[in-house]
Amino acid sequence: IRTMTRTLARALALAAGTAVAQDPEPAAAAGGAPAGEVLAPLDPVARWEVDRAALLDAAEVELEAFEYGARPLVVFADSPRQPQFIEQMRLIEADLAALGYRDVAIVVDSDPDARSGPRRALRPRGFALVLVDKDGRVILRQPGPTSAREITRAIDRSPLRQEEIRYRGGGG
Repeated sequence: IRTMTRTLARALALAAGTAVAQDPEPAAAAGGAPAGEVLAPLDPVARWEVDRAALLDAAEVELEAFEYGARPLVVFADSPRQPQFIEQMRLIEADLAALGYRDVAIVVDSDPDARSGPRRALRPRGFALVLVDKDGRVILRQPGPTSAREITRAIDRSPLRQEEIRYRGGGG
């Protein structure tokens, strides 16, 4: 039996609504509250700024909040047990560093009944992977699992990423 990867385990926990989906450690390590003090929950953008590998629950996310700050990569599924969802989370975990370098915020939505903001805005059918650029334009929409390499290629071809490379030396 293969063990679950950390990102997949976090995604499944997030989809199930359990508290183990996100580690509170990055917030405390970033100069947060002293040990033992209860931290107020961070909004999704702040949580992503503290931990670029954080998985964000689509129910808490409004895509507009990431405008010109991050590229939301939204993984939609009908269930956290859907094989395409599980495979996609494995593919994302394979190159979290490259995605983080390109300012990708990973948003997970595996509950179609919740009608999250990203689900209403992007209207997926079944499994879907949707990458939104910093200006709010959809730059990649895939009906099946997609490698991190394909995702980073789509980002690197976008006009905003080309501008980041030219003017800010890579944007990361």
